[in-house]
Amino acid sequence: MSISRRRFLAGVMAGTAAQTLAPVSATAHPMNPGSASLLLEAARLNAAQSQELGSGMFDPADSSTVILPPALQPGSRIGVVAPASGVSRWDIRDGVEALKSFGCKVELGKTISSVKRFLSISDEARAADFMEFVARDDIDAIVCARGGYGVMRILPLLDYEMIRAKPKIVVGYSDITALVNAIYVCSGVVAYHGPVVYSTFDPYTKEYFHKTLFRPEPVGRIKDSNEFNSHRFSNRRLVTLAGGKAQGRLVGGNLTLVASTLGTPYEVQCKDAILFFEDVSEEPYKIDRMLTQLWLAGKLQECSGIAMGRFRKCDVSTNPYFPHSLEEVLRTRLEPLGVPIVYGLPIGHVKSKMTVPVGTMAELDADEGRLSLIEASVRERDS
Repeated sequence: MSISRRRFLAGVMAGTAAQTLAPVSATAHPMNPGSASLLLEAARLNAAQSQELGSGMFDPADSSTVILPPALQPGSRIGVVAPASGVSRWDIRDGVEALKSFGCKVELGKTISSVKRFLSISDEARAADFMEFVARDDIDAIVCARGGYGVMRILPLLDYEMIRAKPKIVVGYSDITALVNAIYVCSGVVAYHGPVVYSTFDPYTKEYFHKTLFRPEPVGRIKDSNEFNSHRFSNRRLVTLAGGKAQGRLVGGNLTLVASTLGTPYEVQCKDAILFFEDVSEEPYKIDRMLTQLWLAGKLQECSGIAMGRFRKCDVSTNPYFPHSLEEVLRTRLEPLGVPIVYGLPIGHVKSKMTVPVGTMAELDADEGRLSLIEASVRERDS
């Protein structure tokens, strides 16, 4: 991107952020942009930039172009932002204390307020708040406060060149799936599908948050969690839909968001990858539609393996015109792919969840029902 374009974007973000990060009046609406024409131009330029980065300097097949953020350590500073729906400080108080329990300092972004909103604040302000933490050298990680809705609206407003130049840990799940994958696809920086600050940090969640983000070494085999001691498929904790072994870079997240980004510069890159996904409160026919969309786009056929989390509240159809269960949908849609497939990993909308590094190598052994992270998810910090 040219210097003039970068200055233009910086001016747009600074100007609109100054308006929208001010206190919101009773009549203001967080979806109203401060300067629509300038924002559209900024979005156009950044979307073009993301395409240039994704097709140019970053090649998922070339490990030398994939960037690992520096590991966290006691004393690291974590920024908390709300790039999607709003959340109150009270609602994230337990999560903030959990982050502090790792020995980290926590700073709340301007998008964290005392009230909940459909969107935490306007698109440009959410993007500016996130990019401010990216730009700051004293911020070591960004953990999203919650998911909800709205991340896709800010993707064209982010500066992926800066994200690549200043790599740092970015964590979240659910709606944050779009942000995590956009960072990896457009900048080549590994990002993390894991707990938001609103999450419950139980011992299992804390263990894998620490293993993945504080230790510059392979996590290894993912242990089971007590969340998956029973489900409709079987009495086994992990179900094998198709056997075999596979290696590949982990990509994916919430299935709804993975499907929603198809056809955009931020769509998931599945070539020789292990695709992981999960969802919550979706009818089986909707799961079928999303998987079919991925199949029609050629994404499922490119995978080396598929690792699914638990689909909570998705098991049984309430639609009399689609009586098929979730198991039927998954088996009929995925088994013909001929790749290793497992169901029931501790990913996403469950109390006990792992932190999944999007962009690092993993091994899936479907015969043994095992997923292993075989390379480090973070790098040593510079001395």
